[in-house]
Amino acid sequence: MIYGNTVLITGASSGIGKSIAEMLMKEGYRVYGTSRKPPKDNNIIYPGGNGGQDDQNGFIEMIQLDVTSEESVKKAVNYVLEKEGKIDILINNAGFGIAGSVEDTSHEEAYEQFDTNFFGVLRMCRNVIPIMRKNKNGLIVNISSVAGQISIPFQSMYSASKYALEAVSEAMRIELKPFGIKVVLIEPGDTRTGFTGNRRIVSAANANPVYKDRFTKSLNTMIKDETNGPAPDVVARVVSSVIKKKNPPVRIAVGFKYKLIVFMKRFVSAKLLEYIVSKIY
Repeated sequence: MIYGNTVLITGASSGIGKSIAEMLMKEGYRVYGTSRKPPKDNNIIYPGGNGGQDDQNGFIEMIQLDVTSEESVKKAVNYVLEKEGKIDILINNAGFGIAGSVEDTSHEEAYEQFDTNFFGVLRMCRNVIPIMRKNKNGLIVNISSVAGQISIPFQSMYSASKYALEAVSEAMRIELKPFGIKVVLIEPGDTRTGFTGNRRIVSAANANPVYKDRFTKSLNTMIKDETNGPAPDVVARVVSSVIKKKNPPVRIAVGFKYKLIVFMKRFVSAKLLEYIVSKIY
């Protein structure tokens, strides 16, 4: 294990975060997964089930953490630090999406999107980086999205939050390099998780008929692609691979289709890319 065996994952109660946690546990990592809701009484999971397994072989312990609360973040980070004395790998996965036109999105709704997807990551990093810097070692994995490379209509605030995450992650790579801390972006495309059912529609969307037909088409396309998308295990395997790299790349798009989309952005004109996206969504 290049960076160590203690992992903290936000948003690990379902979807991509849960798949990552389970995979790393089986590989022998000591995983602390977080969720906004308090964990159940039996909150420690072992590879062979909860039958008194030896935690030296890896485990998942679920703890409560709300990334939008500084107090909650500090409490969770301190809990892991008290138990392990270190945090080797931080995986920022917690997030959700809102859908609606820019015109229909209120300031409060836009801030709520950023508070989890962007500011939540900043809160986690600000509290974990000093621990990693002291140990002169660490890896931060930020779960972004292909939507952080190509903005999706009627999902603009989600895209914007991921664009912001991409920019900060690129800067962090340079800032933290002298301290032995690596930063990498993982960019999944449409993935078959609870993200679809948890997507929030902006409150003014149904009251404004101007965008109704186009918004409905765009939303249905997103739902179809997510429902038919790959399982979250695909993303988990990419994360499992990247944490074993001494010098991880800046970003990794997950899946051939999405690698191609990101590749296209580099070589086709902005107008052509805009045309392609408008035809899809």
